[in-house]
Order: sequence, then C-alpha cells, then structure tokens
Amino acid sequence: MRTGRLAVTEQLDALRAALNRNELLVEVLNRATEFDLPGWYLTGGCLFQTVWNVVTGRPPADGIKDYDLFYFDDSDLSREAENAVVEAGAQLFGDLPAVVEICNEARVHLWYQDSFAVSCEPHSSTEAAIDSFAATTCCLGVRRTGAGDWRIYAPHGLADVFNLVVRPNPVLAPRHVYETKTRRWREKWPELAVLPWPDEDR
Repeated sequence: MRTGRLAVTEQLDALRAALNRNELLVEVLNRATEFDLPGWYLTGGCLFQTVWNVVTGRPPADGIKDYDLFYFDDSDLSREAENAVVEAGAQLFGDLPAVVEICNEARVHLWYQDSFAVSCEPHSSTEAAIDSFAATTCCLGVRRTGAGDWRIYAPHGLADVFNLVVRPNPVLAPRHVYETKTRRWREKWPELAVLPWPDEDR
C-alpha cells in the first residue's frame, strides 16, 4: 500500500520515520529545540523534499538547499530584532554543512510586496504563514519539545507529500512563484505530478 493511502496516524509515523533518516535535518531540529524560538517550526523544502527522497530511493538529504526555521514574535517588528535572532542562529548552526534560514513570520508583511509584487496581510502566527505557501504540499511544519514529543502541522494532510503530488495553493504567492518552484523541483524529482495553477477565467 502506498504511504499516502495509510490511515492518518500511520502517515504521521511514516513522516517521522522519513525525517529521521535525514541526519542533518534531525540535528537542525534538535538544535532548534534548544533554541526554542517563540512559535517556531522547521518547515519548507527540507521536510517534503526529504520525504520525496525517501519515497524515490534517493539519499535523504539529496538536493535540499536549505533548512527553514520560522518563528513568530510580534513584540518587536524591527529588522534589528530579527537580525539579532539570525546572528544567534548563525552561532548555533554555523558548524553544520547546511544553510539554516531563520525568519520572523510576524514581519513578512513588511517586505513581501517588494519581493513578490503582491500585498500580504500581517500573519497571526507561524501556522498562518505556513498556510500561505505556494503549494499545499509545502504546507508542513514540525517541531520537537524538550521531552522529545513531535508537533506536526499539516493543514492539507500528508497524502500528497507521500504520493509525490504538488498542488497549487493560490491564497498569497503569485502564479509565477509556483511555476518557478515546480519547474526547479521537477528537474530534481521528475517523478512529481505537478498540478497546474487554476485558470483565473473559470
């Protein structure tokens, strides 16, 4: 049976098992747990691409460009406050053979329009930021507690991740962002089934 057709509880077990095969991801996750930023999640390509690699028989960390660490702190929206966290993260993760990108999701609305030419309402949480990713397949975040428990945020489930389906999520990111990302992913993982951006005329 394909993993995407397992019961949800079994999919969660399969996700943890797949992520644990990426030793670099596990180390980033463990250090992020110690860092304990407010509302943090490890998110982005490092998660779903690890699953893609495991499902397709590739080395678990193959082709992963960076490890995204999101947090949410709306008590100080200055760039200086975020930069202080980024600098602390550079000390914490600097010896790892990976780029760990740290971003305060409470600040995204301050720079998003300049970067993507569309406006972004302020996010209310890290989960809300994850909800806005260009593909529903990407809407995934994990964190660990000091006790070793996992918190997995997957608002669209895990079936598409395991079934190698990439589905657009036209709630914030513009079409060209989705299409640019999916072209790049298909070059590395040609097994992907990439669904088209919805026709705006319909």
